[in-house]
Amino acid sequence: MTTALGKFESQLIAYVQMRRLKTVGTGELVRALGITPQQERELLSRLARRNLIARVRRGLYLVPSRLPPGGKWSPSEFLALTTLIEDRGGRYQICGPSAFSRYGWDDQIPNRLYAYNNRLWGERKIGSAAITLIKLTDGRLGETEIVKTPEGIEAIYSSRVRSLVDGVYDWSRFNSLPRGYDWIRADLARDSRVAKEIVRVALRYGNVSTLRRLGRLLELEGVAEPLLRKLARKLTPSSALIPWVPSLPKRGTVDRQWGVLVNYEP
Repeated sequence: MTTALGKFESQLIAYVQMRRLKTVGTGELVRALGITPQQERELLSRLARRNLIARVRRGLYLVPSRLPPGGKWSPSEFLALTTLIEDRGGRYQICGPSAFSRYGWDDQIPNRLYAYNNRLWGERKIGSAAITLIKLTDGRLGETEIVKTPEGIEAIYSSRVRSLVDGVYDWSRFNSLPRGYDWIRADLARDSRVAKEIVRVALRYGNVSTLRRLGRLLELEGVAEPLLRKLARKLTPSSALIPWVPSLPKRGTVDRQWGVLVNYEP
């Protein structure tokens, strides 16, 4: 099925293809096509409603290099995220369920992309791409790896170890406990050297509760005492207990060493 395009629509597509553009912004078509600002607004809004371009924000649109068969187009979630954050001069890293799926810990493929970043917070929809943005300070971004997508985009993911730590740290947002403990156990069983990296990353990006939960887990898994002491040195004595799995009833035995109420046994 072909898509019937008007004069201005055809001129826009030709302009995009000639310049090899990925985005167009307000004011650009006024000059390029010789139209009025009102005509430009109506043109962009009309094409967005027809799913021929995708609105990133007010005044900025992603455009296809060519119209696909059937005439409807939507950017990939990676293109949408990269464009959104680059427009704000920010940094991001794909995290949570999106990372858990990439590393093979969760069979369920999330229907949206989760990303830590240092600019934006909340839900975004760009074309059909759904994105959950979690704003962090610059200092909490890091431990990443770059993955080149089939379309040539360099998508930035939280590293495998950072994602393991975040499964414990950000359990409430990602609903990742107690599953996260099993992911760590499996990685330790495959390569015991990962314990050193987990401790390093936890000390950099974790909080007190994360260190206490990981301390107990790593001790149970027989991790070397020097690594456990690195975690313990960051903790101050406290009589307050934290639950091993916060979403379960607060009943169980007590691990005094790490200050954990053991309300779950694998």
